[in-house]
Parts: sequence; C-alpha cells; structure tokens
Amino acid sequence: MRAAFVPPMLATLSDERSLGDGWLLERKLDGIRCLAVGAGDVRLFTRTPLDVTARWPRIAEAVAALGRDVVLDGEVVAMARGEPLGFQSLQEHVERVALWAFDVIHLDGADLRSQPLRERRDALAELLAGGRGDVLYATESWEGDSEQRYEDACRAGWEGLIAKRIDSPYVSGRSKDWLKLKCLAEQELVVGGWTEPRGSRTSLGALLVGVYEDGRLRYAGKVGTGFDRATLADLLERLRPLERPASPFADEIKPRVTGAHWAEPRLVAQIAFQEWTSAGRLRQPRYLGLRDDKAPADVVRERPA
Repeated sequence: MRAAFVPPMLATLSDERSLGDGWLLERKLDGIRCLAVGAGDVRLFTRTPLDVTARWPRIAEAVAALGRDVVLDGEVVAMARGEPLGFQSLQEHVERVALWAFDVIHLDGADLRSQPLRERRDALAELLAGGRGDVLYATESWEGDSEQRYEDACRAGWEGLIAKRIDSPYVSGRSKDWLKLKCLAEQELVVGGWTEPRGSRTSLGALLVGVYEDGRLRYAGKVGTGFDRATLADLLERLRPLERPASPFADEIKPRVTGAHWAEPRLVAQIAFQEWTSAGRLRQPRYLGLRDDKAPADVVRERPA
C-alpha cells in the first residue's frame, strides 16, 4: 500500500496538569500542522487538506531524500538560531522554516496507525537518526512529572505542551488521548467584518471576529492590535471583495459597532488573548496572522475538557 494523506489526529484542550504515568510530553509548537506524504514525489498537506508543497519545497525535498515511502505528521514552524519561533513569525515570509515531525503513520507500505505511540516514536527516531540538514527534525519528548514540565514550559515562554498516551493508536479526528496544555490563550477566529480606521491608523481600524456555535457564527469581539501598516493594507485588500450589506453574526452586537463593514466569513485569523469574558468576548485580543489551514466552519470556541 502506497502512502496517502490521512486526516490528522487532533488534541483536545485540557486544564488538567497532573497526568500521572503513561503519558508522553512534547513541546506545543506554534506553526502550521503539516503531513508529508510520499516517496520520491513528496507532497505536503495541511490538515484541511491544502497542498502546500510549493510553499515549502525544501521540506518536501528533505523528506524525499529519506528514500522511504512515508507519511510524517508534524508542524511547520519558522526558525531562528536553531530554535522554533511563534506563528506570527511564520506570517512574515521568513526563509528559514522546518518541519518538526512528531509521528510517522505510514512507512514502506506498512500502516502504523494501530501501533502504540511509543512504537511509532521509535520508528520515527530511527528514520530521522541521521539528521536532515536544517529543515527536518524529530520533536523531543519526555515522560513523568507533567506539572513540573508544564511550569518549566510556561516559564520558558513556550505556548504549552502536548500530552499523549504512550499506548494510544493514531486515530483521525479529535481525541482525548492527545491533550493540549496551553500556557497562552490563543485560538483561531473567523473574520466577519472590520471597522473604519481612526487617527493615524490606515486601511482599517479593527477586525470583527467570531466563532461558530451550533452552525451559527457568534460574535467574539474586536481585534485592534498586532498590525503594522503592510498587514492592515493586505487585510483590507482581502476583505474588500468579501464585503456584504448585512452582518454575518447570528447575534445582535452590543454595544453597536460604529463604522462597521461586514464581510463573508471566509478568512480565519489566529488571535492571542488574555481570556474569554462571561459574555463570550475576547479580553485583550491581539492579531497574529491569517490561517489557510482551517475551514471557517470548523472554528469553534476551544474549551478545556
């Protein structure tokens, strides 16, 4: 059986920190989920799946150089001085990017999804043991004392940890065998409009964003920080063709937003924020970048399990 795209396994947000035995801990990388598929002609796919091979040809070439028929699961991140950076850096068209692989789910005709995580990780370590330049890495993992590891991760400025059951098979879709332990509040939001600029601000003032709930887009607030002039101009250029006469949000927005322009909800933005308010609004949101690896209809409010 030749390698083919597999819908990825997804982690569940959790506020649990003391996990006990039987869990493998990895750094939560802040990039774009990517599956590398194939042998000589390797293709790269986001989770949607969107073919992004042309965006990162050096990564595809590095996987092809393995000389194996594989499906690698990992995260593409921006790099500086050998260290992975945050999602916002990936939006700045940096030249240095790398695929950090954390799973291998197909290898030389064998489907590894039913094998426990520990065995898949052993296979991954052997596969990448020789090193692949500066564009292909295997993520580091640890066992034990998840509370201390979490505290260390947050103190180091990481986004958080991913905890995975050591004996878990690879199952497409959301699973509680993989948990997200996040240090920073950050998630995707759907852009449903924008406001007019004020003062020295150019192009637009703020983005109006929301999340889907029971199939309806619910308003989550205004995002007015995190932009430079070039980003503002690019966003307005993307939003103008999507302008519509009425709000796409299902709920009435209070207080009323002045100078609002409404847009078809087709753009997904990554937003960092302090917390959710009791009214379902973002507190102190900051724009990080646009995502094309997630469909707007899949954007829901992430809640700890």
